[in-house]
Amino acid sequence: MQPGLPPTEVRLSADKSTLHISWPGQQAPLSAGLQAALPAALPAEYLRVESPSAEVKGHGPGSARLVAGKQAVRITGLEAVGAYALKIIFSDGHATGLYTWAYLQELATQQPTRWQTYLNDLAAAGLNREEAATAPRRLAQPPKMA
Repeated sequence: MQPGLPPTEVRLSADKSTLHISWPGQQAPLSAGLQAALPAALPAEYLRVESPSAEVKGHGPGSARLVAGKQAVRITGLEAVGAYALKIIFSDGHATGLYTWAYLQELATQQPTRWQTYLNDLAAAGLNREEAATAPRRLAQPPKMA
């Protein structure tokens, strides 16, 4: 699977809690021995807390924010942005940050590791998935953005 390749299907679950995405060539192994976890089922909460927006990623090195309290968030809208990205609108009003196809592929293939890192960061900051809050995100190595 080539990074940035447009998906063959983008579908929102009936309860708006999960974005299902399929890409062509999804069975192909990735570099460094990683296997694609595709077709992908990406929870709304995961997409929201890993948003490529400045609110989450920050405006420069060391400015990333940890966003808590998004367990109940849902996806209320999806908008194609040209042939390269998806704008996701969330039930908490968040609608900034463009999810490029490459970034969505990255989120899909790194989901278990990124999710566990997020949960560890929440615990270290004394935050949780239920109560809305933000804090500086102090990762040893922040997740890269495609």
